Amino acid sequence: MRPFVHRLRRRLAVTGVAVLGAGAVFVAGGPPAYAAAGCAVVYKVQSQWSGGFTGDIAITNSGDPLTSWKLEYDFPDAGQKVAQGWNGTYAQSGQHVTVTNASWNGTLGTGATAGTGFNGTFTSANPVPTAFTLNGVACNGSAAAPTVAISSPAANTRYTAPASIPISATATPTSGQTIAKVEFYHDGLLLGTDTSAPYAYTWTGVPAQTAAYHLQAIAYDGAGTRSSTADVPVFVDASTSPAILADATSVTLEPGKSGTYKVALSAAPSANVSVAVARSTGSTAVTVTPATLTFTPSNWSTGQTVTVAASTAATAGSTATIAATATGYTAANVAVTVVAVGAVDARFTQLYTDIKNPSNGYFSPEGVPYHSVETLIDEAPDQGHETTSEAFSYWLWLEAEHGQVSGDWAPFNSAWATMEKYIIPSHADQPTNANYNASKPATYAAEYPLPSQYPSQLDTSVSVGTDPLAAELKSAYGTDDIYGMHWLLDVDNVYGFGHCGDKTTRVSYINTFQRGPQESTWETVPQPSCDTFTSGGPNGYLDLFTKDASYAKQWKYTNAPDADARAVQVAYWALQWATAQGKQSQISATVANAAKMGDYLRYSFYDKYFKQPGCTSTGCAAGTGKNASNNLMSWYYAWGGAYDTSAGWAWRIGSSTSHFGYQNPMAAYVLSNVSALTPKSPTAKADWQASLNRQLEFYQWLQSSEGAIAGGATNSWNGNYSAPPSGTPTFYGLSYVEAPVYEDPPSNRWFGMQTWSLERLAEYYYTTGDAKAKSVLDKWVTWALANSTISATSFQIPSDLAWSGKPATWTPSSPATNTGLHVTVTSKGNDLGVAGSFAKLLTYYAAKSGNAQAKTAAKGLLDAIWAYKDGKGVSVTETRADYNRFDDVYNASTGQGLYIPNGWTGTMPNGDVIKPGVSFLDIRSFYKNDPDFPKVQAYLNGGAAPTFNYHRFWAQVDVATGYADYARLFPQG
Repeated sequence: MRPFVHRLRRRLAVTGVAVLGAGAVFVAGGPPAYAAAGCAVVYKVQSQWSGGFTGDIAITNSGDPLTSWKLEYDFPDAGQKVAQGWNGTYAQSGQHVTVTNASWNGTLGTGATAGTGFNGTFTSANPVPTAFTLNGVACNGSAAAPTVAISSPAANTRYTAPASIPISATATPTSGQTIAKVEFYHDGLLLGTDTSAPYAYTWTGVPAQTAAYHLQAIAYDGAGTRSSTADVPVFVDASTSPAILADATSVTLEPGKSGTYKVALSAAPSANVSVAVARSTGSTAVTVTPATLTFTPSNWSTGQTVTVAASTAATAGSTATIAATATGYTAANVAVTVVAVGAVDARFTQLYTDIKNPSNGYFSPEGVPYHSVETLIDEAPDQGHETTSEAFSYWLWLEAEHGQVSGDWAPFNSAWATMEKYIIPSHADQPTNANYNASKPATYAAEYPLPSQYPSQLDTSVSVGTDPLAAELKSAYGTDDIYGMHWLLDVDNVYGFGHCGDKTTRVSYINTFQRGPQESTWETVPQPSCDTFTSGGPNGYLDLFTKDASYAKQWKYTNAPDADARAVQVAYWALQWATAQGKQSQISATVANAAKMGDYLRYSFYDKYFKQPGCTSTGCAAGTGKNASNNLMSWYYAWGGAYDTSAGWAWRIGSSTSHFGYQNPMAAYVLSNVSALTPKSPTAKADWQASLNRQLEFYQWLQSSEGAIAGGATNSWNGNYSAPPSGTPTFYGLSYVEAPVYEDPPSNRWFGMQTWSLERLAEYYYTTGDAKAKSVLDKWVTWALANSTISATSFQIPSDLAWSGKPATWTPSSPATNTGLHVTVTSKGNDLGVAGSFAKLLTYYAAKSGNAQAKTAAKGLLDAIWAYKDGKGVSVTETRADYNRFDDVYNASTGQGLYIPNGWTGTMPNGDVIKPGVSFLDIRSFYKNDPDFPKVQAYLNGGAAPTFNYHRFWAQVDVATGYADYARLFPQG
């Protein structure tokens, strides 16, 4: 198996200081330039509480392009009032509401959609408006959209908690169209989708609340046109009877295995209560113990364990119901399903247990997930017990799937809390953001191709754009601090930086990559994120990277956008699954934090120095707001400032380069279409909608003739805004780059970048049915399967890819098919983590498209991976020939080896000397004490390349969640 050394690599490019802060003020547009010939308006009540609600309005222009717009409608009830609006200027006279565009979203092309919303109040009722006009033209005409109505339940029907509410809807298409699907919501939260009549969904486990729940339905026709929202209020009252509570609704067992759940009471009894636990229906091969549980007035809320077991004679597919009953109490029923030995859902549970088993070593004593169980590993983290934001996002994914399987959401919430504590910098870790000046976010310093061209001179003569996000983020959250993960932690403090130079604190922020695309992990100089000059040279590590007249102690963090986006993506699935279980409220705070993270993640849309797209010289136009956004997720965003709280500066930068592998259309969809995950900032929803559209185009632009996706694009050629070579294809002004960000080895060589990114696209396609996503996936899956060999016991999938040719310059109205852009699979392997990701991609794709080959391949991969099961999870033997670079010193002719500028000397915290002529190992002498190092030393002495069986955290989770997703989407196998 080929070592995939750089697949996770992040790089913080050279940064400077910022000196100014200001925000953008949005005002109403002028009079309409054109009248709308046709329009569709979808009005949704996203959430509602006693006397208040949040409304969401989507406006689609089906007429001539508009340069400004005005929406008008009437509230049906005199008590309905708009209190605060966003993405438009609201005015109300009586029941009549007028919404005019903001200064930045007045342009509305044919087929384009603008989103706006508001917080409102009501008195006795909150009915949905039914008639809308856009620039004076009536919307939602008979030819514009399908219609939908909720046929049952009737408005104001009352239920008793925990309620089961069956919802039925009728949908009618316009002439020449058919209904593609009906989506069912409650209070703006998606419950489920039905693609065939009669359209229905049953919402179970609904808890009591004083305010009405609003059941909603939206129909879509085959052209993707969306109806207005049908809305019916219902009420769920608290039960007057006490209840027995179980912390799970279902248990899955293999023959000969057992499982547990816990039972408690809903309220304190006046005397002891005896609860009988027994199988009420189903297979006699399923047994339960104990038969009786006793609850007292003091222990009524403490869960008591119930054990269910399936005998060896139990048959796969058999079921049983375990009932916990007591006189005067509502019973708790738990469904038990017996699955075949080796069933995919049972495999998820086994891997979950392996990963969470403390003796297996996936987590630190603080509860932080390591990059790998093994310590001797060098790829993106340069030691196994470092960790990344990626690992945290995968941990959330693991716990979300666990919640879906078990109904237990405490571990999911705990994972987010641990993430906040350790890898999202606290206010104390970013203390001088209040001095940030958004009109001058940072000082320019050029990037260079080679580490030997550093340090880079700070240059105040190069103009930088303004930051359009800072003011609205501060207004939304009441803080100047950034809510995003830093990408790298030294969990065991193996380097010894500690916290801000204290040299002892574990789980410390560090960084590595900072010197151009040729700087591989073998050529980095690790440095503390809080550089107080207690190690390194006289200026700490700062003067290795930038040239300046003087240096101040400072803090600096780098965000890996794909990890934060994955956290948002996972929060969406957690929300869907918890809501289906009636446990939405248990994770609502975590979901709100995910929305907040998505708000700040928009910094990844921007050029490094907020220059406008199409920049080909340092003198190009600086951005003046949203016109600096590329609407793509770039390689990083970063922020920093003075360590001294009395000092007056802080800075923020984006990244000029976007790799296809970092795009996440699922997260973009969630942040722009799901109310519980809509960020607070007034422009965030529209920003993410724009990003979703741009990301889908990016995949189309980069899809090779064969089907694989090529590298990406940059707004800063060579990292210094040089003019790209003549003939370089462009995408909305960005220049095509075959290997974005890093070149040793090329960033688009590893097949895993394909599966990671396309898996997100497959989830988006599964959720929305988007035809653009399907088109890309149809071609990609055909190519990938044609280059894979998969059976139930073994597999070979692509490992290394080579590229030739270029895409055509992007033309949105007539995209080219890229007949001149080609990919070649140069090697194949059995990377287990990539195989797990690949299986998930195929699972989601097959579940939506019905593609039988993809379904068979997904199941084959999952079965074959299990052949590599060991006591700690799954692993395969890897030969690491690249470990001959442990002792490489800088070689000017090859450009490889650790480069330290002539005359620069310093020390690592443990005393390792940093100077010209030292190697990766010389400044990491701790490796010589690693139990696996003798294998490396033997290789350096001329022996064979060493082999390892690694247990990477992300890989274990990709495999585990692959089993869970397949079991959920294909429960019959």
